[in-house]
Amino acid sequence: MKIDIRKMRYFIMVAEELNFSRAAERLRMAQPPLSQEIRKLEEELGVKLFHRTKRMVELTDAGKIFLKGSRQTLLQLEKTIKETQLAAEGRKGNLIIGFVDSTEIVIEALNKFRSRFPKVHLTLREMTTEQQLEALYEKHIHIGFIRSEQNNETLASEICFEESLRLVLPQDHPLVSLPEIPLQLIMDEPFILFPRHLGPNFYDLINGYFWEHGVSLNVVQEAIQMQTIVNLVATGMGVSVVPSSVESYIRPGVIYKKIKETTPKINLYVGWRQDEKSAVVNHFLKVVREVYAISQLDHQ
Repeated sequence: MKIDIRKMRYFIMVAEELNFSRAAERLRMAQPPLSQEIRKLEEELGVKLFHRTKRMVELTDAGKIFLKGSRQTLLQLEKTIKETQLAAEGRKGNLIIGFVDSTEIVIEALNKFRSRFPKVHLTLREMTTEQQLEALYEKHIHIGFIRSEQNNETLASEICFEESLRLVLPQDHPLVSLPEIPLQLIMDEPFILFPRHLGPNFYDLINGYFWEHGVSLNVVQEAIQMQTIVNLVATGMGVSVVPSSVESYIRPGVIYKKIKETTPKINLYVGWRQDEKSAVVNHFLKVVREVYAISQLDHQ
């Protein structure tokens, strides 16, 4: 059975007024058409909704039940319409975000987005760059914060953060007394690095940088996440190099040091699918661009 929402609104008005004339005035219509619409509604339902006499109108028991249900239905309809409009505007929905590590840009973008779009549910997944790229291709995430540039038929990316490299050493290492550490001094040090297959672009950038300065890394241990690498350095297992943003991870037992030689810029990119049409994703990208623009002004 299909019930006309318009008739339901008419019924609620009459039920509230218990007077067809006053209900018609509130609805800005004539009384006869209103009475006719209520009669049609009763025929469609197969029940009497009102007891009518010349002196009074009152709800039947069936009418009381229908009034309660009608109000709930219209409230739910209004809520659904509002939520639909919010979703179309990108103010409600779900956003799944991958990230390699919690850099300042990621935290700032997330906080700013949450404050502007509180009805959007965010799901955060810490993943390597390669895992994020696969997840973007498979549509398992909407946004990725990655360490490699992407510009092809499927994926797009933009720089959202620029940083340099830092050496991370055990706190009792003899080199920590130096203000800056020349690369030649760590040539024979046991080195901790992430596996190449989990971030080939970033891996090759680091190895190429050391190679250009005559240093061949002596990798003795691999670890996936930057924080894990720092934790392993704290145990004295070796030394490593990390993006400068990792300095915000305070871990007893390690010291972050500047490298004497000029280091390459380490870019963080925000990546997404070229065919992405979600208004939520577009809003998030605008926030990321805004945060990046502000960070650039701060460093001028």
